[in-house]
Amino acid sequence: MENTPGDQREHTRTGMSIEALKRAFNDNLYYLQGRFYDVATLNDHYISAAYTVRDRLLERWIRSAQTYKENESRTVCYLSAEFLVGPHLGNNLINLGIMGKARQAAGEMGLDLDAILETEEEPGLGNGGLGRLAACYMDSLATLQIPAIGYGIRYEFGIFRQVIQDGWQVEITDAWLRNGNPWELPRPKLQFPVRFGGHTEHRQDEKGVYHAEWKPDLVVHGMAYDTPILGYGVNNVNLLRLWKAEASESFDFRAFNRGDYYGAVNAKVEAENISKILYPNDEPAVGKELRLKQQYFFVTCSLQDMLRLHLRYGKNLMTFHRKFAVQLNDTHPAIAVPELMRLFLDEHGMSWDDAWYVTRKTFGYTNHTLLPEALEVWPVWLFEKLLPRHLEIIYEINARFLDEVRVRFLGDEQRLARMSIIGEDGTRSVRMAHLACVGSHAINGVAALHTDLLRNTVLKDFHDLWPERFCNKTNGVTPRRFLLLSNPRLSALLSEVAGEEWVTDMSRLKALEPLAGDLAFGERWRAVKSAAKTDLANWLKESTGIVVDPQSLFSIQAKRFHEYKRQHLNILNIIHLYLRIKQGDTDGLVPRTFLFGGKAAPGYFLAKLIIKLINGVSEVVRSDPQTRELLNVVFVPNFNVKTAHRIYPAADLSEQISQAGKEASGTGNMKFAMNGALTIGTLDGANVEIREAVGHDNFFLFGHTVEEVVELQRKGYRPRDFYQEHDRLRETIDLIDSGLFSHGDQELFRPITGNLLNHDPFTALADFPSYVQCQNRVGDTYADPAGWTRMSILNVARIGKFSSDRAIREYCEEIWKVDPQPVSIEKVR
Repeated sequence: MENTPGDQREHTRTGMSIEALKRAFNDNLYYLQGRFYDVATLNDHYISAAYTVRDRLLERWIRSAQTYKENESRTVCYLSAEFLVGPHLGNNLINLGIMGKARQAAGEMGLDLDAILETEEEPGLGNGGLGRLAACYMDSLATLQIPAIGYGIRYEFGIFRQVIQDGWQVEITDAWLRNGNPWELPRPKLQFPVRFGGHTEHRQDEKGVYHAEWKPDLVVHGMAYDTPILGYGVNNVNLLRLWKAEASESFDFRAFNRGDYYGAVNAKVEAENISKILYPNDEPAVGKELRLKQQYFFVTCSLQDMLRLHLRYGKNLMTFHRKFAVQLNDTHPAIAVPELMRLFLDEHGMSWDDAWYVTRKTFGYTNHTLLPEALEVWPVWLFEKLLPRHLEIIYEINARFLDEVRVRFLGDEQRLARMSIIGEDGTRSVRMAHLACVGSHAINGVAALHTDLLRNTVLKDFHDLWPERFCNKTNGVTPRRFLLLSNPRLSALLSEVAGEEWVTDMSRLKALEPLAGDLAFGERWRAVKSAAKTDLANWLKESTGIVVDPQSLFSIQAKRFHEYKRQHLNILNIIHLYLRIKQGDTDGLVPRTFLFGGKAAPGYFLAKLIIKLINGVSEVVRSDPQTRELLNVVFVPNFNVKTAHRIYPAADLSEQISQAGKEASGTGNMKFAMNGALTIGTLDGANVEIREAVGHDNFFLFGHTVEEVVELQRKGYRPRDFYQEHDRLRETIDLIDSGLFSHGDQELFRPITGNLLNHDPFTALADFPSYVQCQNRVGDTYADPAGWTRMSILNVARIGKFSSDRAIREYCEEIWKVDPQPVSIEKVR
């Protein structure tokens, strides 16, 4: 609605007053949704509210784009297979600074803002820590006023929606787009070709210059969908550009007229499968092929887009790396190295030396794992089938690289074999982590311990060759979403003590330290935590039917299910506690509620069986009158960002119990500590740095160190010895095998217990005695409310290092070499 002449009211689309927000909401309800109040649904209200907020973002987005263009700003391009952004509406209200106004406006219109916020579907664009980190970094890039574009895939379906049936994880379709997505802007005119298969042809021109031409079998197109990402308290809005796969020709009219109705749309189906689902099962060959197609698809669209932007203003490709700093978020986008080379060589006629110089200056590589199976490798035959030109380029990169290694390490043939981009053991393969290292000017780990282990184990050979390329960038998380939005009570208390500036400068939370021993402040701190626990308890009762005691100790392990994360160690301790109570040994026990959340990969049998065991234990302890007053176990289905908003604020104890040396960093550990939970954990990932930051006395440490694990395994680890030597451990495993938690089926959980007794690759049994002892200390400490509260306050006061703002500043200063570009907007019309 345009304002009439002489009307001093704020513009409906951009105004920030309560009245302007109400006018905008009504306009969107009527003219975009075509609804009036009597028939409007809650989803209509959500869509109208989303468009109201998006309008205010778009004004800032356009001005940001203009500013970056005028200043020829250097831009960070973050390539990631996942962006676990979480719901947009609440976060954007927070970052615009109008949450209070929106709540008042909704109230004046007779609407429930909380119900509207709850209606938003969680975007199915990520699965775990990798995608959530990317989302936190996009938030911090905008907040720090750094020009940035996040590039990824617009998945039609998320990885899956997890439901629990008879204790088992069941995967159902995550159709997150079924009600539309008001935050994205389709760009049908912004499409790029994506080629697959075929063969290459080679020739020399009259000047003797070598040329290669790729003749593909299949060409699809990637269409851009743009989502604005607003910074907190600034006018900068950056771009999340996601690609959807589309057929070059979506309908074969001749096939349809022949009666071949399936054939008429086959090309459309085949093309759209590429962006259909996040992480298709890659156990079968067709799944592997689709995964590689996905990775190449979003990488080539993104690089072609960058080249378009660079050339549009007449820039020379030799300056491409000065315009764009491209970060590879793990190995999924590592195909970007040969793809940029292909574009330079084949599409733009650059020489090899020039193309390689610019390519290497463009990319930085973040490694996220120490697990060998997670360091991606692709069979050479698959590259030959899908990306024949890229395989040729990889061979040439590898040949030149190995020549460099030969000169540096004379006669070391074993080193050459270890470092080669092409693996020759068994099926010949392309080692994507090696490709990323060779093609990047910077290589970083995501926690101090992780980076040290990279330098000394997984990537030791590369560190020996290029030590100057390696650095550490410990992960961080955004306090805007994981404190200000999800824990408003604690945020208000922090602002009262430290001022509102802590939201962008978490070092200011040090102001809490003098209050750690203040009894009156401690009472207020406990009241905040108690209210969050009550909220979670109410939600659990409503969503699962399970009743929990908010006064009990909430011990929470919420993360992807994997043996190295050791959810099975947690459940062993719970069964041990169950046995103690049954045997009358209750001295010193405090009531506990153990909560689990997280998904297991659909093909990961053992992880899914651990979920079944957790639910079996939950059923027994909740139905046993002798134990249920002291012990409760709850599995929270479909853990995601929306669920995390409820869980992190309510946690008393954060279970970070992975085997030392396996977790690269972790970010859940940071979110829990930021919300006042104490950590029980090993010296793994960022746990090491969290313990150093918050103080050794404020962290519950247990378990073997990395060095001790290595020594244990070097000597020949025999997990059954621990079973024989420790009565409580033996009783615990025997109780599982008795069938108590499986309705008498003594074979159901044998794969778990058998694996632990005969293999135990992540040394859960070796750490069990230490873990139990540490859990006893947790109980003793929790029995002293003042002491526990003091530790909780100090955790929050000292957690500032783990803001994603700190991490992004380090990337900007040490890897990307990019400066802030503040954006100003004219007075709102």
